[in-house]
Amino acid sequence: MASGGAPGAKKRPGLIAALLAASATFSLFLIAALAWAWSVYYSPGPPARDGEATVVTLPSGSGVSAIAARLKNAGVIRSVDMFRAAATLTGADRRLRAGEYEVPSRASLKTVIGLLTDGRVVRHFVTIPEGWSSAQAVDILNAEPVLTGTIDEIPEEGSLWAETYEVTRGETRQAVVARMQRAAEENLAELWAARSPDTVVRTPEEAVILASIVEKETGVGAERPRVAAVFSNRIRLGMRLESDPTIIYGITQGRPLGRGIRRSELERDTGYNTYLIDGLPPTPIANPGRQSLEAVLNPPRTDDLFFVADGTGGHAFARTYEEHLRNVARWRAIEAQRAGAPAETVPPSVVPNAPIEAAPAPAGDAVITMQPPGALRPATPARTTVPSPTQTSPSAQG
Repeated sequence: MASGGAPGAKKRPGLIAALLAASATFSLFLIAALAWAWSVYYSPGPPARDGEATVVTLPSGSGVSAIAARLKNAGVIRSVDMFRAAATLTGADRRLRAGEYEVPSRASLKTVIGLLTDGRVVRHFVTIPEGWSSAQAVDILNAEPVLTGTIDEIPEEGSLWAETYEVTRGETRQAVVARMQRAAEENLAELWAARSPDTVVRTPEEAVILASIVEKETGVGAERPRVAAVFSNRIRLGMRLESDPTIIYGITQGRPLGRGIRRSELERDTGYNTYLIDGLPPTPIANPGRQSLEAVLNPPRTDDLFFVADGTGGHAFARTYEEHLRNVARWRAIEAQRAGAPAETVPPSVVPNAPIEAAPAPAGDAVITMQPPGALRPATPARTTVPSPTQTSPSAQG
């Protein structure tokens, strides 16, 4: 009897061989695909279209597809699909961060994804220096190219907090102004709550006005409390503040004068000239910093009533007008020496310990150094912010 094998037995070796061949082919294909993907992930990307890097901004809330499309349009990556696949396989799709990025030329896909997951965004800062006017602050914002939009009107003087702010590309200038004003309100409220009972200002608004004058009078931080004390003492005694920066503000509305004050300007009643008005001017003359506000709200106890430049960037302080005249004489000697005046042209009053002489007020449009007692009278009825009786003492020179 003849025997025959089962049909399935003959086919099984062939099927196994076919499966093994297919598996080997697939493995080779998979290895090749992985090698290609690995190469794409690590190999250099496209060159920057301009310069050594490409700046690209990813809006908040963007998904992986939208981010990939932006990167592709900016020329940072070659393939949207490869970026999506790489982000998904590495788990980066859940950690991509919005912001502005500076992607180096020929950055690999790995580098690009690393930038976006680490959040290494480009940071932009805008600084409003202490003592700068609101008009000058607007100039700074208008000059910042990453900001957009216009500022409808110059903010109220003293309403901006002088500080460094981080801004983002595309942020509006008006939004930055609003941030500065909120910071000013919050900081002023904090400082006002901690004020001393010795302060002469009665409202937060008056504090900003007086602090702005202190800010403009000295750039030496350590001097601000003493300058604040001088002005506080003068207000208590009914003396006019007689601050040169208030004259300048009345002329330029916050921009630099670019020269010395002239006699004609000293006698001009602009409403801000504290040589002619009692008490404080109607508004601040700048945006003061924290130190000046703290100095005004917590002035030290001193007997100083006068100060004048001392030639070092600081000031010499005095309790009496006679002492002040000696300080002024020294300052005039320094000015004369800097101007190259011969020694014999320096008047005797500039010599230390020489007899005190009140120098005559300059005529015409000469630069003002100081005024002797009673040299000026108000051109119009005095405007008073802080109650003060009629002036009985000579000027402080800042």
